[in-house]
Amino acid sequence: MTDGVVVIQPGDERAQKIARAMASQTANAIIQAFGSGPLTSSEVARAMAIPITTATYHIENLLNAGLIEVMETRWSEKGREVKVYGLANQVLIIAPPESDLRSVLRKYATLFGVVALASLGLWGILPMVLPAPQGGMPPEPKVAGGGGEEITAFRAPLSDAAGAPPVHDLVMGFFFGACAVLLALFAYEVYYWWRTSPRAEKELEG
Repeated sequence: MTDGVVVIQPGDERAQKIARAMASQTANAIIQAFGSGPLTSSEVARAMAIPITTATYHIENLLNAGLIEVMETRWSEKGREVKVYGLANQVLIIAPPESDLRSVLRKYATLFGVVALASLGLWGILPMVLPAPQGGMPPEPKVAGGGGEEITAFRAPLSDAAGAPPVHDLVMGFFFGACAVLLALFAYEVYYWWRTSPRAEKELEG
């Protein structure tokens, strides 16, 4: 069984360390040597007939990249500490980086949610902060009919308070105005993403 699954993306720090550690044939040969079991630096150098300094250099790179690990520590006859290395028991998965377009969509979906919540908040707050209507409904004008009778002409109120537009109009104006700004910014970012994507560059070159 493996100790864990490690997901790396091209270009991240871990991927760069692995690429540097595996850049030479000697490093690949050392990896194959560890396939038979744990080894010390001296044992790797003897098995591959290379200087101990070369073996130590590549082993340190492989250790820093996380491809091998220290399995145990021994003591030599001279009383020196000797590390025993072995292959790291893990699975490496190289995953493609997250699409920039997906991150743009997620960002603007979050902003739209913020605008919607802010609109609901305004709907509840504005009636408490706006001045109360003065005198209620405006007087209904009366027009004299042909027979001398007065006919009432219905007219809807133009505002909730003197000189103030209705709360509904204020909230809807804020909501649609914010959505228009978000839509414009979203269109610009999608256009910029398309222009800078490798596919678009190939189409422009073609």
